[in-house]
Amino acid sequence: MDLNLLKKHIKSYVKGIEEEHEKHVQDMAERKERKSFYQSWTKDRILTMGEEELYDYLAKLWAMLIWGNKHYVVDKLIKENGLDLAREELSELVWGRKDIIERWERLRKKIKGMGPAMMSEILCHAHPFEYMLWNRRAYVALNYLGVKNLPRYDYQMTGKKYAELSSVAKEIALELEKGGIENPDLLTVDYFIWDELQVEENLSQIFTKHKKTKEKETVDLDDTETSDFIHNEVRDKLADVGRWLGFTSHIEIKVAEGSKVDTVWEATIGNMGRVIYVFEVQTKGSIDSLILNLLKSLNNPAVQGVVAVSDAAQLEKIEKHAVNVGDLSKKLKYWDYKEVLQIHEALQAVNESINSLGLVPQGF
Repeated sequence: MDLNLLKKHIKSYVKGIEEEHEKHVQDMAERKERKSFYQSWTKDRILTMGEEELYDYLAKLWAMLIWGNKHYVVDKLIKENGLDLAREELSELVWGRKDIIERWERLRKKIKGMGPAMMSEILCHAHPFEYMLWNRRAYVALNYLGVKNLPRYDYQMTGKKYAELSSVAKEIALELEKGGIENPDLLTVDYFIWDELQVEENLSQIFTKHKKTKEKETVDLDDTETSDFIHNEVRDKLADVGRWLGFTSHIEIKVAEGSKVDTVWEATIGNMGRVIYVFEVQTKGSIDSLILNLLKSLNNPAVQGVVAVSDAAQLEKIEKHAVNVGDLSKKLKYWDYKEVLQIHEALQAVNESINSLGLVPQGF
């Protein structure tokens, strides 16, 4: 980490506090309120929360700003995991006695629909001197400061990596204290990141495509656990992208006996019927199985397109397998999984900005 660059921005931050004292007072009050709220949810209280209480607990998170309808997210979380499991794993993440690496990995494996931004924000509010808040803004800030090996995508944020980055955030808090900020915690670091370290926050820099190399990445070379995380993240984010584009999105939809596809986008056109797009994500496993699932989905006349999602090397193999498979070869499209993740991130930024305006109030 470039300490000279960090100190330069700390100096600017302290000067800004002096010049905009009223804003600083408001920020301090907001931080105190958020910490008090999440710290008031003890382990026993989390374990007994009802659906509306879970909604209240999650709706306050900044990570939820990307959703205009926050009830949709909470209802989906309950539907996919069950309220009992969600409460149990959430209470263990926040108040468990085991190492944060183990607690992080436990929730990461057991709960669908709760990513690093949401997990880390809850932890940061409940334990502000121990755990950092990780999101797109934090990535931009630490990358600017020269911190190496940052997780670009959710599947890369392991418990070990989160613990490492929380240690980096503690180093920043120490420098803030040296620079004149009284008793800074890691939520203070987050406010500092937002106010001072978003110097590269523009789409042309964040979403620059990786330079192509002769050696193509292959997801199937990753260990099984990593491949599963990649598969599930891409599957879920495809569903998010579809919803943001105005489709009804579903994951793990049965298309025939013994066959499920990963993600489906569906739209109803007046009284004319439905239009459906089907996506299959390939990390490990049989390419023939993927082709069979997509072929079976074409038996539904509403299916207008099918898409294979994988890395460049596997997409090439899929295309070779599919070239002689009748109707499938005519309708099959190919999408690199990293482009899916980048598009999700771009749309997330758009939705976050629009929803922060509060143009559409929450319903009942």
